[in-house]
Amino acid sequence: MTRPFDAEETDDPIALFHIWMAAAVETEPNDPDAAAHATATPSGVPSVRMVLMKRLDARGFSFYTNAESQKGRELAANPRAAMCFHWKTQRRQVRVEGSVRELPSDDADRYFRTRSRMSRIGALASAQSRPLVSPAELEAAAQALAAKYPGEVPRPEYWRGYVLAPERIEFWQQGEDRLHDRMLFTLAEDGWKKTRLFP
Repeated sequence: MTRPFDAEETDDPIALFHIWMAAAVETEPNDPDAAAHATATPSGVPSVRMVLMKRLDARGFSFYTNAESQKGRELAANPRAAMCFHWKTQRRQVRVEGSVRELPSDDADRYFRTRSRMSRIGALASAQSRPLVSPAELEAAAQALAAKYPGEVPRPEYWRGYVLAPERIEFWQQGEDRLHDRMLFTLAEDGWKKTRLFP
């Protein structure tokens, strides 16, 4: 049985990702840019959480986080990661693997300024991934910072941008009777190589 699969029509996984993301934006009820983001310690102990992918360009898949969080510490020690986007309404997923590096500070500044005022306050108030006595402690810190910065809220130095430079991108499309379509793109010296995989 032959099934249409648009990965057949392109050798550029970045262009294909943009097509799939545009489709997801039209149908996903919440956060089509959300991805499960996996990191690991140098000894190989993994952890995973959801992040929002804020931009895809020639550098790769960009996201922002607290560099002192668990993922920030793990990326500093082991700068490799994976992302998995799952669009249930589209019955599709995309897996991305590669190396991660920090974005320039002016990039983080620009994005930080696009966030709502209280979101910026929250980034300042949260000692992400560290013990919290109670929600009241966080709320009090946010209120104090809101009073301290009635105007412009500065980006904390530890709030940074990162980009995952893809080396492997796999597209998965659900098929009938579990006969799914999988297409793997692997980056080589002369460009992307495409390989169909068994489901």
